[in-house]
Amino acid sequence: MKTCSLNDFMEEIKPWLDTDHIRAAHLDEKGHFVLHFLDGMKNVYYIDDCNEAQIKNILKDLKSKGIPVTE
Repeated sequence: MKTCSLNDFMEEIKPWLDTDHIRAAHLDEKGHFVLHFLDGMKNVYYIDDCNEAQIKNILKDLKSKGIPVTE
């Protein structure tokens, strides 16, 4: 698991924000942001400087890009 700020998180995932790379995204039971990639990799992030509404907005944005999101 990686701990990061919201800005750092967004910069890190920006190159991967499409269905060619990300298979699915969701929040786990602890509120960690989980990304599953098509190559089988899974990255778990604890974003330490934002609230649940901001995280839900990120999930909504991913969904609008065609990435399957479990809420």
